[in-house]
Order: sequence, then C-alpha cells, then structure tokens
Amino acid sequence: MAKVADQLVDLLVRAGVRRLYGVVGDALNPVTDAVRRNSAIDWVQVRHEETGAFAAGAEAQLSGHLAACAGSSGPGHVHLINGLYDAHRSMAPVLAIAAHIPSAEIGTAYFQETHPDRLFAECSHYSELISTPEQTPRVVTTAVQHAVGRSGVSVVSVAGDIAGQDAPSRDADVAVVTERPAVRPGDTEIAELARLVDEAEAVTLFCGRGTAGAHDEVMEFAARVKAPVGHALRGKDWIQYDNPFDVGMSGLLGYGAAYEAMHEADLLILLGTDFPYTAFLPEDVRTAQVDILAEHLGRRSRLDVAVWGDVRETLCALIPQVREKTDRRFLDRMLKKHADALEGVVTAYTRDVEHHRPIHPEYVAAILDEEAADDAVFTVDTGMCNVWAARYLSPNGRRRMIGSFTHGSMANAMPQAIGAQLLDPGRQVVSMSGDGGFSMLMGDLLTLVEYELPVTIVLFDNSSLGMVDLEMMVGGFPPYGTTYPHTDYAAIARAAGAHAVRVEDPRDVRDALRDGLAHRGPSLVDVVTDPNALSIPPRITGRQLAGFATTTSKLVLSGGVGRMVQLARSNLRNIPRP
Repeated sequence: MAKVADQLVDLLVRAGVRRLYGVVGDALNPVTDAVRRNSAIDWVQVRHEETGAFAAGAEAQLSGHLAACAGSSGPGHVHLINGLYDAHRSMAPVLAIAAHIPSAEIGTAYFQETHPDRLFAECSHYSELISTPEQTPRVVTTAVQHAVGRSGVSVVSVAGDIAGQDAPSRDADVAVVTERPAVRPGDTEIAELARLVDEAEAVTLFCGRGTAGAHDEVMEFAARVKAPVGHALRGKDWIQYDNPFDVGMSGLLGYGAAYEAMHEADLLILLGTDFPYTAFLPEDVRTAQVDILAEHLGRRSRLDVAVWGDVRETLCALIPQVREKTDRRFLDRMLKKHADALEGVVTAYTRDVEHHRPIHPEYVAAILDEEAADDAVFTVDTGMCNVWAARYLSPNGRRRMIGSFTHGSMANAMPQAIGAQLLDPGRQVVSMSGDGGFSMLMGDLLTLVEYELPVTIVLFDNSSLGMVDLEMMVGGFPPYGTTYPHTDYAAIARAAGAHAVRVEDPRDVRDALRDGLAHRGPSLVDVVTDPNALSIPPRITGRQLAGFATTTSKLVLSGGVGRMVQLARSNLRNIPRP
C-alpha cells in the first residue's frame, strides 16, 4: 500500500517537479525512498542543504516552473533557510520538504527539535505541518498553489513516522496549478496613466525583472513617447539587448545615464521593478509604477499612478491610447550623456592589461563575455562579481544571468549553477565566483564532479572580500578582516576530480577560458585578480562617506563597461540629424 511519502512525492511530480535536492537522513528517509521508487523524479545528492535550496531556486528562476528541495529534521532543514530566503525574494516557485522529529515528541525539547512550520514563516508564502495522513493531499496541493500562484516559497513539514504511514485510501487526484495567468489592469488605471504620459514632455522608463516577455512592447512604447530606457540589475537580461533607447543601469552598481534620465524627466514610469535603493529614485518627479504584485506598488517611491498588472498586458492596452510624441530632444540628450559616460571609463580594462599583474578582473569579465556561448547561463556571486557581470556581460535575449540580487547572499553562484545545469544539460553554464563565496560552499564542487556536470567556474581570486573592503572605506573604516591567505583553488579542484587551471599571466586568460568552457565536465579557471581593482568615484559626497547604503551618487564603483560602449556609440549614430 502507498505511504504518505509516496503520495507527497506523486503530488510533486504532478506539479512538474523533476528533481528533489537535498541530503538524506533520519526523518527524511521515507521521502527519499519514495523518490527512489518513482521513476518520474530524481534525487540530487548535494553536500549541503543550502546548496540544494539555491539549486532549486535557480532551476525555478530559469524554467518558471516549480522546483523542490528537502532537509532532514532539525539541523538538516535549518540549513535550507538561506537558499529559501533567496528563492522567496527572487520570486522563484520552490517547495521545500522539512522533515520533522517523531510526532509524539513534538513539544518536548526532543533531540534535534525545531518547529519548521514557524521557522520558515518569514521566507515563505505558506508553511504548514502535516499532522495526520489524511491532511497530505490538501496541504501539499495548497503548498504548490501558493508557490506557483504567488511566485515564492512554500514549506511542507512532516514527521518521519507520519511520512511512513499508509496513505489514506481516498485517491489524491486533485487539481494542481502549474502556470500563472496574465493580469490586465482596469480601464480606469490605463486611462489615468495615458493622461500622465500625454501631459509629460520628457518620459523615462525604468525596467526590472517584470519586463520579462515584454521586450517588444517596451521598445514600441519607448519609440512612441521618445523615452530613454534604463534598467535595474534584474532587468538587464530582458531589456538591454536590441535597445536603441538604452541609457544604462541605476543603483549601487550603476553606469551610464540612467540616473540623470530618471531625475531630469517630467514623468518616470517604473515597469516591473521593486528597485530597493530609494536614494537613487527622484523625489520631485511625477512617478507611475506598473507591477504584477500589488504590494510592490508605492513601497519605494511616492506614486502619482499605481497600475496593478503585467507589464506586457499593460503596455498592450496603453500604447494605442497615448499620442505619439515628435520631440526627441530629451531622448537624444540622454543618449549622448550615456555614450559620454561610458567613453569616460572604457579604458579601465583596456590599458596595459597584458602586462598588469595581478590580472585586471575587468579584463577577465570582458574576455569571458566574448568567449561564452550566445545562450549561456551565468550564475553570479554576490560582491564584486556582481559588478563585473553587470558591466561586462552582454545580453542578447538568449543569455540568462541570475544571482542573489535581492537577498545578497554569499556563495550562491556555484550552487545555482548546479540547478541551472541539471535543468538543461546541453546548455553552457558559467559560475562567476569570488574566492570568498566559492570557499564558503566549496564542498559542493564534489556534487559537480559526482554528476559530471559541465559547469565552468570562473574564479575571481583576489584573496579578499572586495565589496566589503569598499563598504568599509566608504563608511570611513579601515578595511579589517577582509583578506584571505593565497590559496591554489585549481589544485584543490584537480584533487577533487575536476579540470582546473590557475592563471596568473593575463596573456593566458583567453586560452584558459576557452579550454574551461570546452571541457565536457566540471572545470575551474582560477584567475588571480587584482584586489585593488575598485576605486571610489571621483565625486563623492559627505553623505556617501557616512555610509555605503545611503549613497546618493549615480556611481559607487568606477570601471569599464565592455561591449556596452559599442552599443551606445551605435545608438548615437542613429540619432536623426537636422
């Protein structure tokens, strides 16, 4: 007779889950055994449950479908929490199974006792305990609906003894949603937004992750109202490519003229972004926001119009209602500012790079951008790797870039690469890792080797926590506790069974990257980079010196911008001449 664990796993399979990431043990054993006996789902054995949660989150972000992870009782499921926070804040539909201590012992301070239904409440839309077998179908189904319908995490907690009991005889043939619907705003909101657009002489669009699938509509709208288009980091994949209105990125890692375009406009329209850095948002510009999540509307900025709906559906309804503008002076001025800003920093990675030791990290990122596949997936560690990815990776509509962009966790890149590669074994996956993040969860290099995953880890090895160095300097503190001993990570990787090379000469960078990307198994390119590759902007305010988080500059880091300067030059050439 089927067990509760069998029913739980079967419901996951019906919801589209094909892998369950975790570490086996004690109360989780009935579930892993159910996976073993179900040919429609695989158990992925990671070395650390946090890795499993990150991998599931990456799979969900890339596929748009439900992914799952699991942890055994007490410490096992507690290890999931950081990766689940990241998945939840990234709006990745993930269901986590938290195994629990024997049901009769709950509440007695038993060995390894936690209360997972409470523990995960803050990083989930739904977190519930299965106390009896009869609950299983409805609790698991409800968890799936929450994760998929609200784009986030659900947690199902179940004691090992309950999971091992016979499932109720009633068939668990329940309906499970696997796709979210499109949401069109009401006519009143569309009309009000159209009125603001028609009244404004200078409109700027600022785009985030919510513009996924709406690239053509954003371009059509920008062309109609002659609007410069900036983006947040999570909007880069979706909006920067094939964009003749591009003025770069705003925020702590920003570049170009996005900041000026937002502040000098008559109307700023925030499209699908929950951009968190209020210091970069204007306070005296009329602002409208479009978002699929009503709770995002107005929580970062005062709004003149709030529009609840999909970006694509909103623009499809809005475009026919706005008058086409003919004056493009504001747009052309912002495009010129953008090109000038990029021209001013582009030499940061081209000057004397073949002689500079340690190697310029900007140079490594620029060469990686050239050598990686046109449909590569890049997973990016938090810290300076975010800077190099934001400035040097060129989106084209096929590439993807994911990271811990909203949670800001270290050590996310390699674990996320595991999920990305298992989702699509034939696609090139590159982990842009810092030595700090890589060493934190380095044990799961063995997971890459065990499953023979052709992930290429490009290690920016500067023996320091570079971003923390910058935070301390801007905050007025001398850097302390941010350096690591020089470590030959390539030697460690080779000992683990991966292809690996250590690069100290910039002339070897391109060949090392080519070899790593071409290898048909896990590879690590350990590039010794310059820890002093960051610099404070030439214009810095007293408020910036008071703290990194409250900076009001459009730039926090200076440096090159790779091939983006070519795009800016091309856009300038397209400006009509009188």
